Amino acid sequence: MALATALPETAIRRARRPRTPSGVVGSRSFPYLLVLPMLLLEGALILYPIVRGALYSLETPDGLGLDNYAQMLVDPDFWRMIGRTLVFTISVDVIILSVGLSLALLMNWSFRGRGLFRSLLTIPWAIPEVPVAITFVLMLDPSFGVLNAFVRFFSGADESPQWLLDPTLAMGIIIVVTVWKGFPFYSLVLLSALQAVPDELYEAARIDGAGRIAQFRYITIPGISSSLALLAVLGFIYSTQQFTLIWLITGGGPVDATTTLAPAIYMQAFRFYNFNYAGVIAVVGFLISAVSTIAFVAVQRRQQVPE
Repeated sequence: MALATALPETAIRRARRPRTPSGVVGSRSFPYLLVLPMLLLEGALILYPIVRGALYSLETPDGLGLDNYAQMLVDPDFWRMIGRTLVFTISVDVIILSVGLSLALLMNWSFRGRGLFRSLLTIPWAIPEVPVAITFVLMLDPSFGVLNAFVRFFSGADESPQWLLDPTLAMGIIIVVTVWKGFPFYSLVLLSALQAVPDELYEAARIDGAGRIAQFRYITIPGISSSLALLAVLGFIYSTQQFTLIWLITGGGPVDATTTLAPAIYMQAFRFYNFNYAGVIAVVGFLISAVSTIAFVAVQRRQQVPE
C-alpha cells in the first residue's frame, strides 16, 4: 500500500493499462489480416465470377460492346423465359411464405408433442436437393410412381397423368417441390419472430375485446413484419437462382416450359457454348437480385426512421 502511494499517479495508471503484444499482433492492421483469407476466398468464388460474367456479356467479335444486350431485347425466347421466371418466383415466394407462416403459428401454440413436430418439420430442409429431386422423379413415374397409384385409385382412371410431360403440370410440380424443400427455414425464422412478440400486447388486446383476427392483424403482423419482408426477399432470390431441382426433375422441359433464369444460363453456356449470351442472362439475374435487395434495405431504413 505504501509503495502504491509512493508511485506517481501516472505510473499507476500506466501499470493498470492492459498491454498488447508487440509486433504484428498488437498493430492496427492485425484485424484486417484476420479477415484477409475470407476476403480472398469471397473474391475468388463470388467477385471474380461476377466480373468475368459481366465481361463475357460485353464481348463481341469487334471487341467490347452492347451487341449481346441488343440481341437480348429483340429475342422473344428471352422474354418468355423472363415471364416463366416471374411466374415461378412469385408463386414460390407467396406459397412458401403462406405455408411458413401457417406452420409457425401452429408451432407457436402449446400442445403435446410440439418438440417432436418441430424436429420433423426440419427434415425437408436438411435433405440435400439431389435426393429430393430423385425421390420426386420416382414418385411421379407414370409406370410405378406412388403418386400415380393414388390418382388411379381415387379417380378410377386407367391412365396415369404425365406429370413431367405436360407444361402446366411440370411447372406446378417444380413449384411444389421447391416450396416443400424450403418452407422449414421460413417456418423456423417466423416462429422465432412470433416468440419475440410480447405476450402483454395480446393480453391487453383480449382485455379490450379484440378477437383472434384483430390480434393477428394489428399485433402479429406488425410484430413480424421485418422478418416477413426479409424472408420475402430471400424467397425471391432463392427461387430466382433455383437450378438443381429444376434441372434434375425436368431439365427445363418439356419444351422449355420450366426453363427459368438459372437453367437458361446453364444451357446457353454448356449446351450451346454461347458464353456471351449466357453472361447477358447472368447479368440480368444479378440485377434482379440486386434490385430486390436494395428495395428491401430502402424499405427497412424507411421503417426505422422515427416519424
